[in-house]
Amino acid sequence: MTATLLRTKREAAPAARPRRDIPLIVAVIVLAVFVLAAVFAPLLTPIDPTASDFSRTYRPMEPGAILGTDSSGRDIFSRLLYGARVSLVAPAVIVLVAGVLGTLIGTASAVAGGVVDRVLSRLLDIGFAFPGMLLAILAVAMFGAGLAPVVIALAIAYVPYIGRIVRNVAVGEMVLPYVDALLSVGQSRWRIAVFHVLPAVLPTAMAQMTVSYGYAMVDLAAMSFLGMGVQPPTADWGLMVAEGQAGVMQGYWEESVVACAAIVVSVCAVSLIGDRLADRVGKVKEIRI
Repeated sequence: MTATLLRTKREAAPAARPRRDIPLIVAVIVLAVFVLAAVFAPLLTPIDPTASDFSRTYRPMEPGAILGTDSSGRDIFSRLLYGARVSLVAPAVIVLVAGVLGTLIGTASAVAGGVVDRVLSRLLDIGFAFPGMLLAILAVAMFGAGLAPVVIALAIAYVPYIGRIVRNVAVGEMVLPYVDALLSVGQSRWRIAVFHVLPAVLPTAMAQMTVSYGYAMVDLAAMSFLGMGVQPPTADWGLMVAEGQAGVMQGYWEESVVACAAIVVSVCAVSLIGDRLADRVGKVKEIRI
């Protein structure tokens, strides 16, 4: 009945010209600019982002230094571009690992059912009790400060968020009539899971991964800000915010403010893209019903 009503409303509604989503277009352009700047950083600035020159500390904005220099005489613009590589790639690794594990665990839990579903569901629930920052701090305490322990810890912490949503979608998929039809002709539950259920949950998983990317970027920047993530002299936006604190107190705001603005703008762009993607996935599900 629901499907009939929805189909009748769509057929009765006049064909309307789709409106352009201006905020989404702007978000995609902004994110593309950041990615291209990170990829072509050596062409955009020939200055080594780790090269210190203490005779040029806290230089103002000038032709030779578009954003000035920091407390060690390093070019801020160069560090901003090269820092985008770590600040954008590391969160992508986090959500990719968490997305793969969460999708597999969530799908397996829904398909297996019974005791397996209960055990995996309880493990996902336990994972919610450990915030990403807490796991990252524990990883640093055990293995030392650095990017690798933080990335691994945050990836593990993000698995329950993706796994729980994927499981709910997969459970709904397993009760659809086509699953019973496939089972009746002799197909196994795991074959159905691989060729039918998994493709059905992938859009939802990708939408959740996109939303989680912004959170991962903030967590990673926070760990670098605290001195537990990316270590000097490597360029990283979170590290730049921390290193520029002393300059802000002296009136040299460029390093901290520019790096902070880059984090905020990129997180907002990714979050907007993730929200739009989630909305479209929801609409597709509504039409399927």
